[in-house]
Amino acid sequence: MKRVFPILVVLVSAFLGYAAYQALVVAPTEQTMGNVQRIFYYHVSSAWTAFLLFTINFVASVIYLIRRNPAADAVALVSAEVGVVFCTVVLVTGPLWARPVWGIWWTWDVRLTSTLVLWLIYLSYLMLRRFSTSSQTPVLAAALAVFGALDVPLVYFSIWIFRTQHPQPVIGAGGSIDPRMMHVLLINWLAFLCLAALLCWARYHLERMRREIEETEALEALLEPRGSR
Repeated sequence: MKRVFPILVVLVSAFLGYAAYQALVVAPTEQTMGNVQRIFYYHVSSAWTAFLLFTINFVASVIYLIRRNPAADAVALVSAEVGVVFCTVVLVTGPLWARPVWGIWWTWDVRLTSTLVLWLIYLSYLMLRRFSTSSQTPVLAAALAVFGALDVPLVYFSIWIFRTQHPQPVIGAGGSIDPRMMHVLLINWLAFLCLAALLCWARYHLERMRREIEETEALEALLEPRGSR
């Protein structure tokens, strides 16, 4: 990993730079919103990436609940951490886009509110993993993750189910998007996926090392003679 990781960092950084060039320079300017619409490429890419990571967290949590597999628990933790990062980007870029277009930073719209709730649920998940010392913490966290995953489809389909201020989808459900914009969006999403995969891979290795160290220390404490304590 020590040799491969720096190479991957350079490659992913270059890909992100290329994706940024596509979003900020190559993509056509939207007629109504102008250049502020270019936030779209980061906002949507971050949202899709977060949804994918939370789905991975859900699957890994279910596997852990069924099999008590430590590797699945580590995957669930890592995907939640990186997912929260991308969901935070969504909550930051959304108001930055809304302010010049809607004239307000935030409104308690169904799509916006459900996204905030999703972020809070997974933030609670991470706080539980960080501060709880109970042996049942992984089980409780997995159950919370399964509950939190129920909000993902609500966030995604809210603009189809409810009347919201959030723009209607431009992909599917009769929506339309310039093919050049779609091309740039897919490039940016792929770049974000590569970044997410790199972060998850690095964080997973760190988590496994941390657990191995804790297990070694616990074993040494059990084997240590009482008189030497």
